[in-house]
Amino acid sequence: MDNPPTISQEYGQELMTYSVEEEIFPTIQVAEASVKEEVNGADVVNEIKHDGKRKLPEKQAEKKEANNHPDSWFDLKVNTYVYVTGLPDDVTVEEVVEVFSKCGLIKEDAATRGPRVRLYIDKDTGRKKGDGLVQYLKEPSVELAIQILDGTPLRPGGTIPMSVTRAKFEQKGEKFIAKPPDKRKKKKLKRVEDKILGWGGHDDAKLLIPATVVLRYMFAPAEMRADPNLRSELEVDVREECMKLGPVDMVKVCENHPQGVVLVRYKDRRDVQKCIELMNGRWFGGRQIHAGEDDGSVDHAKVRDLEADAERLEAFGAELEADL
Repeated sequence: MDNPPTISQEYGQELMTYSVEEEIFPTIQVAEASVKEEVNGADVVNEIKHDGKRKLPEKQAEKKEANNHPDSWFDLKVNTYVYVTGLPDDVTVEEVVEVFSKCGLIKEDAATRGPRVRLYIDKDTGRKKGDGLVQYLKEPSVELAIQILDGTPLRPGGTIPMSVTRAKFEQKGEKFIAKPPDKRKKKKLKRVEDKILGWGGHDDAKLLIPATVVLRYMFAPAEMRADPNLRSELEVDVREECMKLGPVDMVKVCENHPQGVVLVRYKDRRDVQKCIELMNGRWFGGRQIHAGEDDGSVDHAKVRDLEADAERLEAFGAELEADL
């Protein structure tokens, strides 16, 4: 086999010689020039260095442009939200929490101390639209909820299946503006999460879900109108009795309700079940109490006995005519 041609044989001496203008590494000239100028004077060196860093602002601008999402819909880097459709019209936050907490811990709102669950309302009708948003504490719970709950009804025996998907968010406005980080709020949320996820050998690290008991037939509306002190006395009596079962947030007497309703809001839903077991069927003031959990579909404080109101107006009109 013949010997292969060497580099010197393949390329002649003239082809391998470059003039100063054909220098293939122009950056070396810049470096050498900066060294020479450094000897002559510091002012010139600074000018050359400044020219060498001229592209830095452009790179920073490019980084800012990278933060702008091209589409109006975008995914979060750490997405712990699920979007749910197919919810019943009378669904409550407590129901959603009970079902979706099977797949993981639901995040607690730092301001309200309640679960981060949002049920969307139709602005025109004021009724629930049948969809909502649930935020978990950890991202793996999202995939678990999609696998287990997607295509199943919220309530046992329900006919409408839920659609559970990873939530996407829409950008408001044409330009994306990132919110400045709130370090105090971030630290507070971190403490709450550590408390929920931590284990100290006791139950106070569990997330509490508030709920309300509806006590019916606690009074007669006529008695409430006849005795102006009955309302405050009834609130005190009910609070003292119900606090034996757990911490109570609120006791409200719905004085115009024809069924004599008293609402008791507990901090923990488990105490609601204890109250129902204790109070349901119990006798109070000659009436048998009916106790159940409030589903949020009715505003009991605004319910009135319209027939009784009409009768009272007629009686009042008759008295006025008699006086004339």
